[in-house]
Amino acid sequence: MLVRRMGYFSPSLSIKTSPFFSILTKNPFPFHHLHPIQFFKPIHTKSPQTHLFSMNQKPNFTTSAAFLQEPTNTKTLSNRSAKKARRDAPESVLRHQLDQCSKRGDLQEAIRLYEEAKLNNITLNVHHYNVLLYLCSSGSGTEGCGIEKGFQIFKQMGVNGVAPNEATFTSAARLAVAKQDPEMAFDLVKKMKSFGVPPKLRSYGPALFGFCEKGMADKAYEVDVHMGESGVVAEEAELSALLKVSTFSKKADKVYEMMHRLRASVRQVCEETVGVVEDWFNSEYAAEVGLQDWDARKVKEGVVKGGGGWHGQGWLGKGNWTVVRVEMDSSGVCRSCGEKLVCIDIDPKETENFANSLAELASEREVKANFVQFQDWLQKHGPFDAVVDGANVGLITQRNFNFSQLRSVVNKLRQMSESKKLPLVILHKSRTTGGPAQHPNNKKLLESWKKAGALYATPHGSNDDWYWLYAAVSSKGLLLTNDEMRDHLFQLLGTSFFPRWKEKHQIRMTASRDDGLKLHMPPPYSIVIQESEQGCWHVPTLTGDDLEIPRQWLCATRKKALHSVFR
Repeated sequence: MLVRRMGYFSPSLSIKTSPFFSILTKNPFPFHHLHPIQFFKPIHTKSPQTHLFSMNQKPNFTTSAAFLQEPTNTKTLSNRSAKKARRDAPESVLRHQLDQCSKRGDLQEAIRLYEEAKLNNITLNVHHYNVLLYLCSSGSGTEGCGIEKGFQIFKQMGVNGVAPNEATFTSAARLAVAKQDPEMAFDLVKKMKSFGVPPKLRSYGPALFGFCEKGMADKAYEVDVHMGESGVVAEEAELSALLKVSTFSKKADKVYEMMHRLRASVRQVCEETVGVVEDWFNSEYAAEVGLQDWDARKVKEGVVKGGGGWHGQGWLGKGNWTVVRVEMDSSGVCRSCGEKLVCIDIDPKETENFANSLAELASEREVKANFVQFQDWLQKHGPFDAVVDGANVGLITQRNFNFSQLRSVVNKLRQMSESKKLPLVILHKSRTTGGPAQHPNNKKLLESWKKAGALYATPHGSNDDWYWLYAAVSSKGLLLTNDEMRDHLFQLLGTSFFPRWKEKHQIRMTASRDDGLKLHMPPPYSIVIQESEQGCWHVPTLTGDDLEIPRQWLCATRKKALHSVFR
């Protein structure tokens, strides 16, 4: 099972058998007659208007007096004294101590602090409970009494009227899966909506992975549907698990669906996922599935409609699959089956919409007047066949900025351009006025680029990434940079369009003593899962970078005796 690299989440939960399991099998909650999620149902009091969790009014949640009740002499206390009073409050001290337990993974000490707090009548808030539940639901907490204690704490939280949040439900769901009850985990996720708590991807993990581990494919699909209805998008870990359980359950249509969802959202897969794909193609059932005769015209229409690289008409052909790990040659021809991969087109309208979204984001994070001024300048001097991330090129081989290196690259790009127009060089203003820029030759170079309208100096305090990316996208040109574009700024751009654009437009560089800087143009084919018109599959992995190390692909083909008919 893939391990999600976020926070403290691992879908693979394993626990040792304990006497508590036999009790839970008969009664999932031996210490209370209610199911755990019922602890958070509205509790009726003498007055029907005072339900703890009324859907018609705001709940009257218990909160810490130390945080909400100001001492009578607050006005006379200095800010420093007030802060010290809050910091030294029992609730604050307990929070700090529990946080330290969380860092160390020390469940026993956390439980001791919890019991001590109850004896001293210290009021716990949602953060206190969440730390305790996290410790009970992870690592050593899922062994021995950790599960039982976790549910007792979860129950107490409801009794005390502390409002649960997403982290609460997620930890409780992990507790449920730790005792082999993914159904309870799913019930907890479904319960979140009634509390106005939107589930996250990690909220579904315990239920989805739990059902998949048990081979309960239909229940896993039910969780998947619920995710979609909640606007939660499955990522590689979830799709890989669904693919695996579909293979195990011999559900060929679902395997096909998951392959295409991986193609659309993941593109290149990790080693664990490619292993799951291999298992499918090597299975006896996979050899039996597929159309012996198919409508080639319909398949062709599917390819055209989808933009190339897939048709979506189902498994084509019958018989055993030949499955090998392979590399592509420079033109995208498979070295195993000889099939040529295609370059999947990008809709020009998508590019235009992406450029507009990029401009909006940049205007929000930069001084708006500065970026608008750049857009006006670009309108006057553009478009450009290529845009250069000047700082990235000038510093690629050494610490000191190398203008000679930058000039060489700019001249290469000009020679490669059909229009023979200079590429646009984006440099921060400090790079154009200080340091090496003061050298007479470099001054002359910068001035010539400036006169030609091929240099833009970004203002002080700006992030030049926004400028060179927007220039390349809006110009529909190439972008020269070795920046992997993976930091927070680029995560804002999403995972749908941006990876496809980058693959088709980014020029990368390698440096060596013998050859100097070598430019690597975008590949003439798309590095994404591809399904051919003959029913063959090629799956790119994350192994290799297509620069110094060739990328590894999985090639799955049937025997050449394929049949197709026109109807």
